[in-house]
Amino acid sequence: MTTLKEQLRADLTAAMKARDELVKGTLRMTLTAVGNAEVAGDAARELSDDEVLGVIAKEAKKRAEAAEAFDGAGRTELAEKERAEGEVLARYLPAQLTDEELVEIARQAVADTAAELGEQPGPRQMGQVMKKATAAVAKRADGGRVAAAVKAQLLG
Repeated sequence: MTTLKEQLRADLTAAMKARDELVKGTLRMTLTAVGNAEVAGDAARELSDDEVLGVIAKEAKKRAEAAEAFDGAGRTELAEKERAEGEVLARYLPAQLTDEELVEIARQAVADTAAELGEQPGPRQMGQVMKKATAAVAKRADGGRVAAAVKAQLLG
């Protein structure tokens, strides 16, 4: 079975052969970010697939934020490039949760926390609820979206 990092390298080779500049550039930057993460810390080590997924998610989030900033500055061509790179990275990420699925996970996390506490949790228990919701989401949604869904359940 190939690792996610090996898959990225194989896809980079295929993009180079196909002369696909967008995919080639995006995967090169991503593999560089993975390499940087591997040598960060006290000792160099090989990242697990989950850790590589984390790096890819972080890179995808950077692209989304950059696209938003470019849109705000009226630089639509740069924003489109960032979005296209984000779409390339999205191929390697788990499918994102819909808003309805996220609301259901938040509702369940609030119910589980209520069962543990013996009372309905409020905004002060946001951390406890977020811990359960984040575990259930398992990187299939941005933390900001999870927090918004949990906050809506606690205040609603």
